[in-house]
Amino acid sequence: MANSPSGNGMDAQDLVRGRSSPLGATVFRGGVNFSVFSRDATSVELLLFDRVDDARPSRTVTLDPKRNRSYHYWHAFIPGIGPGQLYGYRVAGPSDPARGLRFDPEKLLIDPYGRAVVVPPGYSRQAAAGPGDNATSAMKSVVADPRGYDWEGDSPLKRPFSRTVIYELHVAGFTRDPSSGVPADKRGTYAGLVEKIPYLQELGVTAIELLPVFQFDSHDAPPGFVNYWGYSPISFFAPHAAYSSRTDPLGPIDEFRDMVKALHRAGIEVILDVVFNHTAEGNNRGPTLCYRGLANNFYYMLEPDGATYANYSGCGNTFNANNPIVRRLILDSLHHWVAEMHVDGFRFDLASILSRDEQGRPLENPPLLWDIETDPALAGIKLIAEAWDAAGLYQVGSFIGDSWKEWNGKFRDDVRSFLRGDAGTISRFASRLLASPDIYGHEEREPEQSINFVTCHDGFTLNDLVSYNRKHNEANGEDNRDGCDDNRSWNCGAEGATDDPAIEALRNRQVKNFLALTLLSLGAPMLLMGDEVRRSQGGNNNAYCQDNEIGWFDWGLLERHADVHRFARLLIAARLKREIAVDDPELTLNQLILQARLEWHGVKASEPDWGDDSHSIALTARSLSGRVVFHLMVNAWWKPLEFQLPQLGKQSAGGWRRWLDTSLPSPADIVPLEEAPAVGDGTYGLPPRSIAVVFARAG
Repeated sequence: MANSPSGNGMDAQDLVRGRSSPLGATVFRGGVNFSVFSRDATSVELLLFDRVDDARPSRTVTLDPKRNRSYHYWHAFIPGIGPGQLYGYRVAGPSDPARGLRFDPEKLLIDPYGRAVVVPPGYSRQAAAGPGDNATSAMKSVVADPRGYDWEGDSPLKRPFSRTVIYELHVAGFTRDPSSGVPADKRGTYAGLVEKIPYLQELGVTAIELLPVFQFDSHDAPPGFVNYWGYSPISFFAPHAAYSSRTDPLGPIDEFRDMVKALHRAGIEVILDVVFNHTAEGNNRGPTLCYRGLANNFYYMLEPDGATYANYSGCGNTFNANNPIVRRLILDSLHHWVAEMHVDGFRFDLASILSRDEQGRPLENPPLLWDIETDPALAGIKLIAEAWDAAGLYQVGSFIGDSWKEWNGKFRDDVRSFLRGDAGTISRFASRLLASPDIYGHEEREPEQSINFVTCHDGFTLNDLVSYNRKHNEANGEDNRDGCDDNRSWNCGAEGATDDPAIEALRNRQVKNFLALTLLSLGAPMLLMGDEVRRSQGGNNNAYCQDNEIGWFDWGLLERHADVHRFARLLIAARLKREIAVDDPELTLNQLILQARLEWHGVKASEPDWGDDSHSIALTARSLSGRVVFHLMVNAWWKPLEFQLPQLGKQSAGGWRRWLDTSLPSPADIVPLEEAPAVGDGTYGLPPRSIAVVFARAG
């Protein structure tokens, strides 16, 4: 159609007044159509800029309420401009907080549907929060045309969760340290990440989960600090400009797409950590950057007084996700990132907020979540929920839908507690090994509904989990009050770095124990960037504001902790390896365990100890044919234990073979399955704080 967004132009009437659909800035032949939602506005101005830090626009277009407004949508067609044009809005209307209205005609607003954003060198949150004109220091939207990029046949990979290993990483922190070896002009960028794809391939992970890459406000932090993690979004369509090595306004879009395409060629999926629960505009004292100045009472949940923001996010405001306007924006954002940016999935930060109605009450059937669940454009796309929020709503095991997977916070807590040696944890720990049937069993879903993790960006790294008894967040400038206090960590005998070889050996063993349990348990495993080389944050468990060595990947650790890296690499390879099951060569290790006959043991075969003082467990998994047997032994006690090995059938003539033992020095701690040495068939001695896996196969 000649007058569709993908066509050549507009009809005569639209050339005069523009169109309400599609929202945002859409490129046509001869110009650009702009459309924005604002029900209560009394006037809207579209401002065009030549440079990011211009104090005055090169052109101001005042929209006529009679000609340029359809229902609650303000629109205009501007001839003679195209991709790369900088723009923003000024919107007048009532300033009446008691009615939820906070219009400020002096503030420049970015477009909620803008595909790109530029940030001036002198950007100021303070100017956006105080009185007066802030055009010079305001972010600006950029007209973009998603067409024309050559994807070269690329599309989302849609790998099943049963064959997925997720690696959570920070785009900038992954390569910003000079030790990365990435050229200086690419460090901390999408292009820099591409340079490290061979490392990800060697490690063996199949998906990377990127901390937020939507354009966020890095100034949303205490004075003297930056918002490093990115959980402060301001645009749900634009890739974060500071992660691009390119200087042109549209560079971040194609650099992001280049990264996705390169990762897909390497067989690696891209999952985005998305923040739809709040924005960078904060509470009633925050800046007016976009939504507050367009339709505050639509975009945000408000308390009954109208003037106060509901704060289920813990970040000052809560996005009103189940309002129809906001629902449409979120769905359109997801469509954009799948259709135009080719991402493979999303992890939804504080996803339980998305189940609340406009008054904050949990909904039995939240419209937005069901919209996402049933959307044909999102079919086969990975959907992962952080199934809780900052106001106490906890939905692990009860999140809606058939396709949503969940971060299993109970896996993290119970595995930490058991390996620390806490009493009364044996039954919960055993359940975590088998994809938490006590949590998910009633739903009769696949085990990968549980995303198993011990560490993530929020909290201790794996090295720090075994090196500190308490958090050390002094560098954050809040007198160590920030960050979680319930870490379930154990320093193994000394707080922080130590030269004691015995303590260091114990820590190394505990790190391998955590890696083994994460990668051997049923469910979908997730690892944190750098845990495979014992990356440390010096005990900081809330490094959201540390864009420095605390939050960066130190690539020198790859040599220093080569044994841990090797251990993780061989574990991942074995988890994903096929041809393990003689009777079904298509099964991976975790699929074999899922279909196997399971038997629990203690130190004596067939006699598990489920008492509160139990710190050991063993599990046998026999394939249905009986031709493959794996036997896991876990000793979380502080003394050595002798485990009786189960008897093998006659067909397993080769006897038990040792695949993994975290108490042994590298390279004996783990070997390729085909190189596993034979062990005796009677008992297996396991030192304190150790895990071992032996197996037997027919023939």
